[in-house]
Amino acid sequence: MDGLDISSLLPPSLLLPPRLSAHKYLMVCTLTVAAWDTLVLSPRTWRLYKTQGWPLLKITYQFLRYLMPVEFAIVAVAFFDSSWSLERCQHFYLFEPIVTAFLMAIASLSLAVRMYAIWDKSKIVMFTLGPLLFLQVVVQAICCAFYQVVPLDVGQGCIAGPKHNWVGIYWLAPTIFYTATLIFAIARSRKSQLVKPMNLWKLFLRDGLNLYGAIWLVNMINVLFWLIVTPNGPEDTIKTIITSMTAVLTTTMTLRVILGIRGQLNNGGTYSGMSSSSQPSHSNPVSSGARKGPTASEGPVPAGARHSLSQNIRSNPGGGQTYTIEEMRAKTQREWAAAEHEEEDGKSGYALGEDDVVDHDSLNDRRRGEKAAPLGEDDRDAASVKGKNPGGIGVKVTIDREFQ
Repeated sequence: MDGLDISSLLPPSLLLPPRLSAHKYLMVCTLTVAAWDTLVLSPRTWRLYKTQGWPLLKITYQFLRYLMPVEFAIVAVAFFDSSWSLERCQHFYLFEPIVTAFLMAIASLSLAVRMYAIWDKSKIVMFTLGPLLFLQVVVQAICCAFYQVVPLDVGQGCIAGPKHNWVGIYWLAPTIFYTATLIFAIARSRKSQLVKPMNLWKLFLRDGLNLYGAIWLVNMINVLFWLIVTPNGPEDTIKTIITSMTAVLTTTMTLRVILGIRGQLNNGGTYSGMSSSSQPSHSNPVSSGARKGPTASEGPVPAGARHSLSQNIRSNPGGGQTYTIEEMRAKTQREWAAAEHEEEDGKSGYALGEDDVVDHDSLNDRRRGEKAAPLGEDDRDAASVKGKNPGGIGVKVTIDREFQ
C-alpha cells in the first residue's frame, strides 16, 4: 500500500498538470473580478443609462458593460465543465478569441475617442491612434484563423491555443495602442500641470493615469507570456494563462475611464484639467469680455499689495459691488483703503479711524488731485464697510480661487 500511487485512481478532470491547474485558479480569479466589477458598477451604470442622449461613449460603455460578463460566463462553462467532449470543443473553441477581439476593439475605440477629446481634437492624436486602432482590428481578425483546440484529456476543459508562436501579435497590436494611449494621457496631464501646478498624486487620480497604467501593464505582461515563455508541449496552456484576465481588466478599467468623465459624454467629454481661468465659475459666472480690461468702477489697489485685484468688478442688484480676486490671498477692503490713503496723503499724518467710512470715488478723486466730495448720510449707509452701520450693504468680495 505504501507504494500505491493514488493519482492513477483520479479522473482526468482532477489529475491536472501544474500549469493547467494554475490556469484554472487564475480563471477563478478572473471570474471573481468580472462578477465584483459588474456588481460594484451597477449603480453608476444605471445613473449613466438615465442620462439624456446616446453619445458614442455611452453606447460603447453599454456594450462593454454587458458583453464582458456574458462572454466569460460562457467561457467558464466550457473551461470547467468536465462533460465537454472534444467534438463539442471543436465547434466552440473560436468563441473566446473572436469575442475577445471584438471586446478589445470597443475598449480601444472608447479610449481613442477620449484621448481625441482631452487633446482638443488634435490631429496628431487622431492620426496616431486611428491607424493603430485599425491595425489592431485587422491583426486580431487575421490571428483568429490561427487558433486551435489545446489537446487536453476529456474532462480537463475546452481551451483555444495558438498554432504558431507569431500569433502572439494578436495581443501585441492592442498593447502598442495602449502604450500610445498612456503616453498621450501622461503628456496631457503634464501639460495641464505646467499651467496649474498640482500635487502629483492628485494629478494621478484626477486624470485617471492609474487606469491607463493598469491597462498598459496587464497587456504588457500578457505579451511577455506570449512571446517569451516556452510551453512544455502542445497541451501546455502557459501562453494563454492570463489572456482572460487581460481582457477583463482592460474592459473594467475602460469602463472606469468613461465613468470618470465629468459632465456630458458628447464628443468624448471635457477635460477636468483645463485651467479654471478659461472657464467661467459656476458659483460666480463672469463673461470672458469682462476679464480683459479695467472698468470705470474699478477700485484703486495699493502699491504694497502683493497681487493685483482682478479687473472684473460688477454691480449687483442689491446696490453693492462684487469683486473677484484671482491668484492672491484675501485682503480686507479696509487694508486696501488704508494703504491707498497712506500712499496719497502720507505727509498729512491722517490715518483712518475705526469708524471711518471709505469711498472709492473720493479716493480716486484725491489721486487725480481733485477735491474729495464729502459723503452724504445716504451714501454713508450704502458705502459702509465696518463700524456703526452693520446693516449697510457694503462691499462683497468673492474669492474665485486661492493658491497656497
